[in-house]
Amino acid sequence: MSKTANVAVIFYSRDGSTETLAKAIAEGAQSEGAEVRLLRAREIVGPDVMAHAPGWAENAERMNGLYAAPTAADVEWADAVIWGSPTRFASVSSELRAFIDSLGGLWASGKTVGKVGGAFTSTATPHGGNEATILSMYTTMAHFGMVIVPPGFGEPAAFGAGTPYGASSVAGQGPNPPTEGDLAVARYQGKRAAQVAAKLKA
Repeated sequence: MSKTANVAVIFYSRDGSTETLAKAIAEGAQSEGAEVRLLRAREIVGPDVMAHAPGWAENAERMNGLYAAPTAADVEWADAVIWGSPTRFASVSSELRAFIDSLGGLWASGKTVGKVGGAFTSTATPHGGNEATILSMYTTMAHFGMVIVPPGFGEPAAFGAGTPYGASSVAGQGPNPPTEGDLAVARYQGKRAAQVAAKLKA
């Protein structure tokens, strides 16, 4: 049996900050030899709603052209599943939540049990709910029977960036891209998830 992990990084991003963290997590997992699928949840609102946020429709078109939409088959394939979402009032975005809520069939058949789980986020303000958003995703992972693997402080950059629960960034109103410290934590999170998943798989 292969000792390298299959890792699904499933995210939603509107302005690109969460996307940038997702790519760094994928890089970290790939550095451990993991096969990675980088997947973007799709919008659940129409163009009329998207038009109220400048750049939303354009960014969605760009990202949807780059990343496939996640499916239950991707989650079943993965040894590690890492979810990423911008904060929405200190909780996960409705776009990613809708995808997670579609996985009831996998949950009911026990196919999520034992997979490694992780989460990451980005918000507009320093206390905008980064930790609460990540922890809300971990609650669902507990229901799924997943082995939750946070980055902790295994990466020195975590003492000045991210959270011990998962990679994060503060985008501001710009948005401002994730800092190099944020990306270092994200890469470490992907690396650590791939390492643990490979050990469990072996």
